[in-house]
Amino acid sequence: MTERVTAAHGAARRYETCGHAWIGLLRHVWRTGEAGLADGGAIVEGPPALFEIASLSSRDPLLREHGDGPALDRSAIVPADRHGRDQIRWVTDLLRARPATTSAWTSLTTPGRPGDAYPAVTALSFRLRGYRLCLTAMFRSQDAHRCYLSYIPLRGIQVEVAAELSLPPGPLRVFVDVPYLSAADIDGAAAVLAAQPEPHAA
Repeated sequence: MTERVTAAHGAARRYETCGHAWIGLLRHVWRTGEAGLADGGAIVEGPPALFEIASLSSRDPLLREHGDGPALDRSAIVPADRHGRDQIRWVTDLLRARPATTSAWTSLTTPGRPGDAYPAVTALSFRLRGYRLCLTAMFRSQDAHRCYLSYIPLRGIQVEVAAELSLPPGPLRVFVDVPYLSAADIDGAAAVLAAQPEPHAA
């Protein structure tokens, strides 16, 4: 299956599917990453990445063929804690009650938490654009080998909020400050990338 990439607004890349975005982030870290260290051991750390995903599904053929199928089936809606769910409700109520408001941000961090207790996804931005609800998710860091396990549940939140507003969902935009691969996943990532042709830019 060919990875299809198009230019998006600003410096963002646009991928047709979640599987293509996964391959794109893997390739980004593989090509541009440098050796580093994290609490879990050696990693390859890439520069920040910004991209959009047009279509997301847990039945994505690329994810089913090369990803972790059982983990996809178990993936939970993010955020699942009371703090996060209350903020999603606040966003929904705000955008419904004030039609002139075209965007709402929510932070998923809590001041005073230990550094290692912060979630990987730190903020969500909901925007009304072209009669669609767009969602931007900001990650402080993300494991590129398993990133899709976050994107599919985030799409679920986007669809949920869009339905509450009687709007279709737009693209999911993702910003990752520190995308990385752990040393233990290097061989697996190499096998996935070897099975994929180079993308055709449009």
